[in-house]
Amino acid sequence: MDSPAERIAGYVTSLETEVREVAAGEWGLVLDAAGYVLDVGLMIRGPLLRAQAAVLPPGLIDPHQLLYWNRQAPLVCFAENQAGEVFVSGELPLFSLDTEMLDRFLGLLLASATRAREFAIQNA
Repeated sequence: MDSPAERIAGYVTSLETEVREVAAGEWGLVLDAAGYVLDVGLMIRGPLLRAQAAVLPPGLIDPHQLLYWNRQAPLVCFAENQAGEVFVSGELPLFSLDTEMLDRFLGLLLASATRAREFAIQNA
């Protein structure tokens, strides 16, 4: 049976996008969200696969809107760093990893980032 790292590596290399292995158990994916690059980091941290991506610079979206969206999507959520930059992130237990779950997880991450960017563009 494949290790979680081997399953993740096999999955990300099957995607039609730029993928780089940053370190053992860490990958970077380049996706498109609302016409702009979304650089997604995937990393194994203990028993979890963690994903995160910077979505928006500070001040482009009301944090209350992000909290509202956090209540709607499973597996992923928005957060801000101390500088006010908006990130989308999520975690999955390694034991749950299969192609369908990885697809769903990254799909939700990408859909959330796209939603926030489109909202910010529309309300600029």
